[in-house]
Amino acid sequence: MPMTSSPELQLAGIVGGQNLRTAAEADRVCGLLPRFIVEPETEQQLAAVLALANETSLAVIPRGGGTKLDWGNPPSSADIILSSARLNRILEHAWADLTVVVEAGCTIAVLQETLAKHGQRLAVDVLWPERATVGGILSTADSGALRLRFGALRDLIIGITLALPDGTLASSGGKVVKNVAGYDLPKLATGALGTLGVITRAVFRLHPLPWMASTMTSVTCEASQSRRLFAQILDSQLAYSALQVRTPDIGKPQVFFDILFEGTQEGMDAQITHLQSQAAPLTFSPSDDTIWHARQHLHSRVLGEKFSAVLKVSACPADLFPALMNLTTMANTLVHVRAVIQATGIGTILFSGREKEVLHLASVFRKRMEQAGGSLVSLSPALLAEGFDAWGNSSDALPVMRALKDQLDPKSTLNPGRFVGGI
Repeated sequence: MPMTSSPELQLAGIVGGQNLRTAAEADRVCGLLPRFIVEPETEQQLAAVLALANETSLAVIPRGGGTKLDWGNPPSSADIILSSARLNRILEHAWADLTVVVEAGCTIAVLQETLAKHGQRLAVDVLWPERATVGGILSTADSGALRLRFGALRDLIIGITLALPDGTLASSGGKVVKNVAGYDLPKLATGALGTLGVITRAVFRLHPLPWMASTMTSVTCEASQSRRLFAQILDSQLAYSALQVRTPDIGKPQVFFDILFEGTQEGMDAQITHLQSQAAPLTFSPSDDTIWHARQHLHSRVLGEKFSAVLKVSACPADLFPALMNLTTMANTLVHVRAVIQATGIGTILFSGREKEVLHLASVFRKRMEQAGGSLVSLSPALLAEGFDAWGNSSDALPVMRALKDQLDPKSTLNPGRFVGGI
């Protein structure tokens, strides 16, 4: 294809005209309307599209299921949405070795259904698994309460293939074809929001499905009881897989504690007996496992005419619960706060109320969390539209992050301006 032809003709020559279309209103990214939607079928096609975009100074926004496309700051420009929809195969399930090789566009639900046929799972509980893709959850580092026992995605991924902006397909970790010396690509790409390269495939280590599972819930009405129970469970020898605390409305008395046990019936019975003794005089009762969707419900909650925003808070586990309880004194009748926090030190908070009051409270809480060594990240375009930076203060690692960006994507072709410090 001659270089004098239009980018549209060159893109069609790479992926086929049927896999290239003009962007529609539904394809806007934080208000920006890209020019093209491109759906390559192979890693080589995807890499070729990236190389063309890099050569012609077209900004690329990678997209999987689109469930978290509004996370991060708005891009400074958006010309091409590079979709992984057709890169959706499970390439190899080595069930005897507890590993799987999967393309980036495969949804988590499809992956889990396939693994379950051999009694295995990828031990993550992500948002919107029916739509979220492997590449999407890795790019956003999305994981839920199971992270407590099985680790974060950085602990579960053992290999990755990235398409770099210059068209290189680079692999690192398990099941490699080509290694890039000096970089741990799986860890670099996880949580980088697609700013270093486009994930085309990943290799994960797996875990067996539990024989049985039991969710237990307790409710307290006093702040002192809540703090005591949280601290006692954290300090106990209980072998639980997940622990979360739900506050339907901070400022109201009820706080719910959910704990997940997995294993044999005998083992779970012993753990539940130990839990009841730790919690006395409070009691835990069996609960429906749908309560583990509480984090997702905060994102999906309809608040009518109220201004609302979802934020992710991170802190030392022992500090996070008291910090959220202190929101009671910071909130007022104009703002309501709901939260789901995990024993890993990560929480999801929903602020709703008057716009100016929500912005003020979020700003004050962010400052307090950063002073304590934590962070508060916005996951809502509503706040970003008001000038609230998604990431907050940059850490001391920013110079290193900029150096990596300059090394792997010197022209800022990928997701320009979306990451920490405008990377």
